[in-house]
Amino acid sequence: MSNKIQESKNKYLKEKVESFNIRVPKGQKTIIQEHARQKGKSLNSYVVDLINKDMQISE
Repeated sequence: MSNKIQESKNKYLKEKVESFNIRVPKGQKTIIQEHARQKGKSLNSYVVDLINKDMQISE
């Protein structure tokens, strides 16, 4: 990836998103990733959607 593209990506991430880590039992990540994939989502979007649904937040 070119340096300019990486700089742009880093700027976007710094300004627009926050991150946090979650821990799951060994082996669960793969199971959750596969489930998300079957639903046509990335692991991240799947988790965010679940949180938003639980908190009754619509995007």
